[in-house]
Amino acid sequence: MKEIKNEEILSLPKYFKELSDRQLQDFDKAMEVYKTINRQINLISPKDIDNLFERHILHSLSIARYHRFAPGETIADVGSGGGFPGIPLAIFFPETNFTLIDSIGKKIKAVQQIIEDLKLTNVQAIQVRSPEHRHMYDHITGRAVAAFPKFYQEVKHMLCKGGKIFYLKGGDFKEEMKNIKSFKINHLEDFFEGDFFRTKKIIIVEKK
Repeated sequence: MKEIKNEEILSLPKYFKELSDRQLQDFDKAMEVYKTINRQINLISPKDIDNLFERHILHSLSIARYHRFAPGETIADVGSGGGFPGIPLAIFFPETNFTLIDSIGKKIKAVQQIIEDLKLTNVQAIQVRSPEHRHMYDHITGRAVAAFPKFYQEVKHMLCKGGKIFYLKGGDFKEEMKNIKSFKINHLEDFFEGDFFRTKKIIIVEKK
């Protein structure tokens, strides 16, 4: 295996034993590409870029602790911003197809450059304000885009029947979930170490 420049990457097998050497190299390269592009366009805040691995790479991959996307499935990452959680998940699931959606053109352009630099063939990034892709996706991901009920209303039409929404969010949001009929909340601190994950959760909702 080529030398890993970012030592934090070497902790990934602790959480995901199935990762190949190639995938570890891809995550290592992703760290470098993000840092380079972030100097050109502020995709990630200066504070967060110093914690890129924990707050963005590992946080995105937490979805893989609760669900394994199948080869050939289509995933929409809505409000993807800088490409999270979509790009880390695309590296983790190389046979699953990801569409990264955001309304801000400069972010999408930067993400397209990241995808090209990483030579990812299972990802596309598109600029759309309000996706009209009805029943096109097997699952949807999102990360702190909006209050969950608002996010849910904006994306549920995009899901195929039986599809799931995986939404990463922090803090206490029980009140905002009171009108959502069926959902699961999982606490990321159950799997991941560090203060960052103590308040982080993943909401999972299945479309009946």
